[in-house]
Amino acid sequence: MTPAERQMAFVFALRSHGVTNPDVLKAMEATPRADFLEGIFRDRSFDDTPLPIACGQTISQPSVVGLMTQALEVTRRCKVLEIGAGSGYQAAILGRLARRVYTVERHRRLARNARAVIERLGFGTVTVFIGDGSLGLPDHAPFDRIIVTAAAEDPPKPLLDQLRVGGIMVLPVGQSHAVQTLIKVVKTPTGLDYVDLGAVRFVPLVEGIAEDVLD
Repeated sequence: MTPAERQMAFVFALRSHGVTNPDVLKAMEATPRADFLEGIFRDRSFDDTPLPIACGQTISQPSVVGLMTQALEVTRRCKVLEIGAGSGYQAAILGRLARRVYTVERHRRLARNARAVIERLGFGTVTVFIGDGSLGLPDHAPFDRIIVTAAAEDPPKPLLDQLRVGGIMVLPVGQSHAVQTLIKVVKTPTGLDYVDLGAVRFVPLVEGIAEDVLD
């Protein structure tokens, strides 16, 4: 299969899983997933499957990235907070859609790698922080959109507090290492509205900064 054919199959897989927003599809098509992978996994960048990255973490499958991005309803006016930078792939896609993207990663090695790729690709609107994602980034709040790429049992209160009224948060909730539910939370003047987006599986949201062996 030629690179062009693989790209077409990649977009078809996104559409077949419900990713239909043209801006999201365009952003994902323009963001080579291979740039965020290493070694033999680069050859599998078009596969719609999670793949290993450093620190025992994974890069999410593209269809899930697309569905989460689509559910965020990002516009050019949005300031976005991502919890769990990982490889930087999700943040780069958001960087094509939003005004500003702040992404937090608890693994120093992953944060350094993600920052290097994002800078190399010229995403000047994306900033990578090393920190405890469960606390968010209060100094930069409020945020119009928040996306969490690790599962918590409930939406963390510090993150809800940092979400602007009228804002949207997308995150997986449920027991760690089990099938979780992807939910969309809309913060209204009178409370929170929840939308169930289906079953997913993510690594658990862990407090603190990781003590990585290779730091």
